[in-house]
Amino acid sequence: MEERPKKPLILYATQTGNALDAAERMGREAERRGCSVHLLSLDQYDASCLPQEGAVIFVVSTTGQGDTPDSMKGFWKYLLQRNLSRQWLEGLNYAVFGLGDSGYQKFNFVAKKLDRRLLDLGATPIVQRGLGDDQHPTGYEAALDPWMTSLWSMLNTVNSNYFPSGPGFLIPYENLISQPKIRIMYHEVGKVDSQLSTGSDLNHIELQIERARKMSSVKYSLDKNRPDCILKLVKNQPLTKSNSKDKEVHHFEFEFVSSAIEYEVGDILEILPSQNPAAVDAFILRCNLDPESFITVHPFEMENQLLDTLVPIKLKTFVELTMDVASASPRRYFFEVMSMFATAEHEKERLQYFVSPEGRDDLYQYNQRERRTVLEVLEDFPSVQMPFEWLVQLVPPLKMRAFSISSSPSAHPNQVHLTVSVVSWTTPFKRNRAGLCSKWLAELDPEQCVHVPVWFQKGSLPPPPPSLPLILIGPGTGCAPFRGFMEERAMQSLSGTTAPVMFFFGCRNEDNDFLYRDFWLSHSQNDGVLSEAKGGGFYVAFSRDQPQKVYVQHKIREHSQRVWNLLSEGAAVYVAGSSTKMPSDVLLAFEEIICKESGLPQESAVRWLRALEKAGKYHVEAWS
Repeated sequence: MEERPKKPLILYATQTGNALDAAERMGREAERRGCSVHLLSLDQYDASCLPQEGAVIFVVSTTGQGDTPDSMKGFWKYLLQRNLSRQWLEGLNYAVFGLGDSGYQKFNFVAKKLDRRLLDLGATPIVQRGLGDDQHPTGYEAALDPWMTSLWSMLNTVNSNYFPSGPGFLIPYENLISQPKIRIMYHEVGKVDSQLSTGSDLNHIELQIERARKMSSVKYSLDKNRPDCILKLVKNQPLTKSNSKDKEVHHFEFEFVSSAIEYEVGDILEILPSQNPAAVDAFILRCNLDPESFITVHPFEMENQLLDTLVPIKLKTFVELTMDVASASPRRYFFEVMSMFATAEHEKERLQYFVSPEGRDDLYQYNQRERRTVLEVLEDFPSVQMPFEWLVQLVPPLKMRAFSISSSPSAHPNQVHLTVSVVSWTTPFKRNRAGLCSKWLAELDPEQCVHVPVWFQKGSLPPPPPSLPLILIGPGTGCAPFRGFMEERAMQSLSGTTAPVMFFFGCRNEDNDFLYRDFWLSHSQNDGVLSEAKGGGFYVAFSRDQPQKVYVQHKIREHSQRVWNLLSEGAAVYVAGSSTKMPSDVLLAFEEIICKESGLPQESAVRWLRALEKAGKYHVEAWS
């Protein structure tokens, strides 16, 4: 009898959790076909062991502007070693599935370069790489489903022993989903009291967040558990006109109250939003949970380790701080597990249909397209009573929201400013939806002494030295980091010479959403840091104020010669704003300017801009 081969290995690299979801789903689908797999994060795997593997499936996301996720950096560095031969991975069969967003210029860049490098090292692809796209109507699963079908078929060709009953054989879901990975312990109140914080209110907030996140099913890096500090809201000012139907943007000012953190212009502020208390209460009631009970949460594999380090937390507080019950839509696996606990036959049938290949599009229409929340889905299937362990494992985590800081610490000591667009939309079934964090922020009243937990991060826009000429492009709230840049440069100009700055801003209407109008104009006049007299300039594209639409790329072309002159003097380009078309349209405008003003052919202009990027002088921070 032929020996079973070594288990296929699924290695994933995730930044936001999507690649982990996809990898776990692949693992479940393999096991449904009788193929047992190992699943590991790339930072848990020793890259030197790759030649000993039989088959490896990589699931990797692309972050920012073509960057590898943090968990992949060490693995990728190992793979780039020059002493690895072209035969190093001969005998290894591999497959790569990438998760990306085609709104970004470097769509699925990480998956593509990983695929090329594995080929270079002698590995054999099982199937052509798969590329999931967040922009697709049904998300990355539109590419994942057909890719997995091909994968199982080709993996069976590589070695039929992986699938003892063939790749078409399927074990029913109920037989496969045995128990959750989470264990919850309930504690008596008397034994808990002595461990609760007796420190200041702010310290108590930080401790509660740290305790909850330490127990969350999502594994954060240690420095992400506890907030860097607590900020107090001191100003909430609308920047757009109240009758503007298209957009609502607010300017926020916060003061440090717990401890001051040093930050630089171009940095990112991450905020943990508060959920609607009524929604949290409704979720707890719907799931028959006791909000006042004290719990500890841990993975099953941690059963006998480190449990004494977990401090019990109130169930309601745990839900509020870690589980997104009324904003995020649940994943497909949530519906798979729900079908196990549905006692009404018509509900069970509908849930089983949703998770079948035939029901994928209908599930997308019901769930993602309508942005149904966990609470709404549970209310639509009243016979389902899921144990809390499953809910903790499957409810989407409450994520921090990242915003570009729009202030300079030199100009505003002890403060941080943000420029936030309030996200709102109408679903296909005419239901009004709003972004959890932006709506919560917009409704905050500084008079109410609001404290906000935050983390500081480095962004994609490094702070420029005062001697560096700048060309800035920031339509809409993309102007936020450049407000900080201009405040910083204005402070620097008080004590020395500063290089010229050109700034191209864009909005829809001069009257409705010309954000920080007086600020920009004041710096563009009277020899200000944005003035033409200082070699720079401030230029605005109002897209809706005339019959033909005018965008920032049109304004850049309009000032072609001045842009080229500044580029020739060694200027750095910074682009911030929407990731859809703007960054690529702006890049194309620069290509055309270089061709026109220097006489170079287009291929040379493309190489010129690539060299600018490699030299650290072309930066993009875009968001969808």
